[in-house]
Amino acid sequence: MEYYRVQIEEIAKKICQEMHLALYDIDEKMSGKGRIITVYLTKIGGVLLDECAAFSRALGNELETFDLIPERYYLEVSSPGIERPLKLKSHYVSAITEKVAIQWNDGEEKKSTMGSLIEVNQDTIKLDDRGEIVEISFKAISRAKTIYLDIPKGREQE
Repeated sequence: MEYYRVQIEEIAKKICQEMHLALYDIDEKMSGKGRIITVYLTKIGGVLLDECAAFSRALGNELETFDLIPERYYLEVSSPGIERPLKLKSHYVSAITEKVAIQWNDGEEKKSTMGSLIEVNQDTIKLDDRGEIVEISFKAISRAKTIYLDIPKGREQE
């Protein structure tokens, strides 16, 4: 299966710049109904549904104009959501001060922690896990995502 991520990313970044959005990620997979291309957008304050729809129309038009993907495909455009995967260093940087859940390998041992992301460096990240500072190498991380803890008002100190 040929992937078109690089070409789609180039076009998507151009459209994002014009629309004052940021490209968060592109996911490309095959299903029984054909190729599914999901583009995730972000911006400070969050992406609106109308912005996703306008971006989808613009990207769809560009893909058709260049006839980039010869077979049938489905284009989906979305925000990455309040709980979003962290894959690229830029994802981690955008999540500083947010709560994150990290799984990583420490030699033969698998570890996980949850805390506030406080620092992103060249090769490591630092989390505050209830007062304990945890430093983790990017190379050791197997999964990471932001997390949303919906704590009812008045129960913050329990």
